[in-house]
Amino acid sequence: MPKIAMWSGPRNLSTAMMYSFGNRSDLCVWDEPFYAAYLAATGINHPMRDTVLAKGTTNPIDVADQIRATGDGVFLKLMSFHMVDGFPLDWAEEFTHIHLLRHPARVIASYTAKRENPKLDDIGFNRQLEICHQFPGPVISSHSIRATPRQSLQKLCAKIGIGWEEAMLAWPKGPKPYDGVWAPHWYDAVHRSTGFAEPEGALPTLTGDQKLLLDAAMPAYRELEALLI
Repeated sequence: MPKIAMWSGPRNLSTAMMYSFGNRSDLCVWDEPFYAAYLAATGINHPMRDTVLAKGTTNPIDVADQIRATGDGVFLKLMSFHMVDGFPLDWAEEFTHIHLLRHPARVIASYTAKRENPKLDDIGFNRQLEICHQFPGPVISSHSIRATPRQSLQKLCAKIGIGWEEAMLAWPKGPKPYDGVWAPHWYDAVHRSTGFAEPEGALPTLTGDQKLLLDAAMPAYRELEALLI
């Protein structure tokens, strides 16, 4: 039974990928287990912060212990930037790793519609590159998954050594029992979906602070892009 950790930044097709893997017959999924611990450690203000802190586990050591106790047949959806310096990562040595990548221009445009004035750490590219170096695994783009979901997911499954399941291409509309408590703010679009969205159009044109943020994110993105399967 597989143990899979998928790393990404926000607004990166990660919830749709969680639903895809959650629809397999051999996996249970866990949505962003370190989110509450990240908020508690950083003091950062996110939408639904109080609810996330109240419902989640705020001690990262306890989260790591819970992950170790899950056994096999688990898929973790993880935000790379949630892994604050000092958070335990030894649990990750037992996992197969996937790194999900989306162009930062699209991430920034989507993120700012949900939370204003993001910083470089908020979109996670530098931290994702660090984690990819520490825990290598296939890097796959959200663009390729949306353009050719069957072929891209079949290729990904082969790369991580699991069988293909047709159920990964579609899921029921609406919230899922394994959604994080933050889902009402962040997951409205994917809750309306029953599968992967159509391919995206041209990159958005960013200006001002958004363009500066894009420029800052591009070096890490380019390094990850060079690793795409």
